[in-house]
Amino acid sequence: MIKFYYHPSPNPAKVALFLEESGLEYEVVPVDTRKGEQFSPEFLAINPNGKTPALTDGDVKVFDSNAILLYLAEKTGMYLPANTPAARGDMLSWLMFVATGIGPYSGQAVHFQHFAPEKLGYAIDRYVHEAKRHYGLLDAQLGKHRYMLGDTYTIVDMAVWGWARVVPFVLGEKAYDSLPNLKRLFDEISARPAAVRANALKEKYTFKTEMDEAARKVLFQHIKSAA
Repeated sequence: MIKFYYHPSPNPAKVALFLEESGLEYEVVPVDTRKGEQFSPEFLAINPNGKTPALTDGDVKVFDSNAILLYLAEKTGMYLPANTPAARGDMLSWLMFVATGIGPYSGQAVHFQHFAPEKLGYAIDRYVHEAKRHYGLLDAQLGKHRYMLGDTYTIVDMAVWGWARVVPFVLGEKAYDSLPNLKRLFDEISARPAAVRANALKEKYTFKTEMDEAARKVLFQHIKSAA
């Protein structure tokens, strides 16, 4: 039985979408990150980085959301592009683009705008600029094709959807006005029954929502250690 270690945030959302699309049987293990459950010995034994999501499949352990997507796609043979070197190259390139660009720049843009203890103009400008540039590249790619890799719905689209859900929080409420192709993809995937079920997971479990002092100490340990 697959165990899916889940929190209602962008990276776990990608994996939830694949699991629901594929019909794989799985068990959700909720991980409340604002309570620090991602730092429990049990979770760190699966993901030493202490971040959600993570997945176990028998004796297999996989962490990092894009690695999980690739693992599940190869396990099932589902939501992959054509089996050619060129198509695989495109898939890996865009999948890693989301992993190394979209995710990190979005996360830092959110942190410095919404959660940092002081407003640092340079940091905000830097990360918002780079997040906007990265989302613009997705939008340009989607201006050429229905999906990220052409006419076929793949794990790359699932990875993009996970972060597209939070574009207004990253770039501002009107951000989608300049990203029409990304918004089109987001709306199309969000209307899929599997995406509706993936989104509904967050209603099945109770997670701490307050960003109180205890949560800040858990999530922003660099501040605690610097004190």
